[in-house]
Amino acid sequence: MATMEVTEDVIDASTLAQGAMDTKGADVDGPMFEPVKVSELQGGIQVRRVDVPSHRYTPLKKDWVKIYTPIVEQLKLQMRMNVVRRRVEIRTCEETESESALQKAADFVKAYMLGFDVQDAIALLRLDELYLDSFEVTDVKPLTGEHLSRAIGRLAGKAGKTKFTIENVTKTRIVLADSKVHIMGAYQNMRLAKAAICKLIMGSPPSKVYGWLTSAGHRISERF
Repeated sequence: MATMEVTEDVIDASTLAQGAMDTKGADVDGPMFEPVKVSELQGGIQVRRVDVPSHRYTPLKKDWVKIYTPIVEQLKLQMRMNVVRRRVEIRTCEETESESALQKAADFVKAYMLGFDVQDAIALLRLDELYLDSFEVTDVKPLTGEHLSRAIGRLAGKAGKTKFTIENVTKTRIVLADSKVHIMGAYQNMRLAKAAICKLIMGSPPSKVYGWLTSAGHRISERF
C-alpha cells in the first residue's frame, strides 16, 4: 500500500501559543467599528406615548421633576408633556445608549399613571426582573353593587392592613383603583400576591389567607 509523504512542517501547540504571545501586544491591522447608536438602528428615532388620566394630572405636575430627571439624565432620553393631548411623550436621541431604555422609561411612566409612587415605580428603571400586571375584581368573580364593594373592602382591610400585609409578605406593590387591581414585582412574587387577592375576592376570610400566604412564602423562599 502506497504511503503519502507529508511535506508541510508540523506545528505543535506550544509553537502556536508562543506565536500568540508574541503578537498579543502588536498592532493588528483591521477594521475598527464603533458601537452602533440607538438612533442609527432600523427605524431611527423611536417614540413612546403614555396617556395621562384626569386624576393623575395634578400629581404629575407635582412630581414632574422626579420623573423627568432619571429618564433624561440616566437613560439619555428626551421627554415632554403634550398638554393638548394630555400625554407624556418619550423618544430616543443621539445620546441614547441602551436599546431597552425607551421601554423601561415607558413602563416607569405607565406605573406612575396607574397610581404607584415615584419611589416604587423607579425600581422599573433599575431592575430587569420587575413587571406590571393589572386585572379587575369582576374578572375573578362577577360581582355587582354591595357585593363588589365588600370584596374591594376585603382587599384593602381596615386602614389598609390587608393590602400592606400582602405587599410585605410577597415583596410586591399593589394599587387598588376602584374595581381594578395593579401589581408590580417579580414574576413569582406577583403570582403569589395575585393568588392571595383572588382568594379574598372569592370570599375567604383574611385570617385564613394570611396563614396560606405565610406558608406559601416559606415554600418559595426555600425553593429559590
